[in-house]
Amino acid sequence: MKWITRDRPKIDRIACPWLIRRFIDPAAEIIYVPESKVIEMAGALSATPFDIPNVEFTHYDDQCTFDYFIKKYELKDPALAVMAPIVRGADTDDHVLAVQSSGLWAISAGLSHNIQDDQELLEKGMLIYDALYSWAAHLKSEKHTTSPTEHLLLQIYKTYIKNKDGKKKAPAWATELKHLIQDHIDTNLNLNLKVASEELDVNPAYLSREFSRYFDNLSFGEYIRKLRIEKAIQLLESSDDTLSEIAYLTGFSDQSHFNRVFKLNTGKTPSEYRKSLQKGKGNPKR
Repeated sequence: MKWITRDRPKIDRIACPWLIRRFIDPAAEIIYVPESKVIEMAGALSATPFDIPNVEFTHYDDQCTFDYFIKKYELKDPALAVMAPIVRGADTDDHVLAVQSSGLWAISAGLSHNIQDDQELLEKGMLIYDALYSWAAHLKSEKHTTSPTEHLLLQIYKTYIKNKDGKKKAPAWATELKHLIQDHIDTNLNLNLKVASEELDVNPAYLSREFSRYFDNLSFGEYIRKLRIEKAIQLLESSDDTLSEIAYLTGFSDQSHFNRVFKLNTGKTPSEYRKSLQKGKGNPKR
């Protein structure tokens, strides 16, 4: 069988040929050509195109071409089921899917940068996927520190650090992110995890996983809502702004959303909270 795809492969266009040769056709010929030539050369060479738009072997919804090959050929190997989200996460830049995705992307991008010949790149890439398959099949539960002594020393070290410092020292990115979030809250701008990771040059999967350690044990979304509610309380206490104006100034989509989230966090609606403040001052406002 002949298979043809775009040149300069990185993830799917290495992972799929590996899958083809290891599970579908060991003698398969893989051809790389410029994207504009794939369909033309597929016809001329009687080759099956893959990982380009508008062909059978391609992406579907959030699934990558590697997923489709597994489904199409009904490959039931459990190790492939482990590999699939890793490949998908690396190929679609959704590194939250698997912690290994960012590493696979980094290695693949570096390999593509170092090797200009696509066939040589494929041969080197086959070794990477052979290794990933072996890990998924036999080593997934193993840790780098395997000896009882190493585990004991790590446990003692972690306990010592915890007792000495009380809590883990925040890394530089956490301090920078705290200022970044506050700036966006103060200026009523929306900030999401992807934008934050790009501005900080921190992997989004790592940022999502580590965020709660340094931000009150809250997720990114929970922490943003906390700051918005705190700002809303400050405005309720110190300004005559209407509730609609406060909802806008604190980044809520509308007053209804503001009311719902505020009550969920404080037990009162913004209107009830403001009335309780006025009652406490003994000087109700109109």
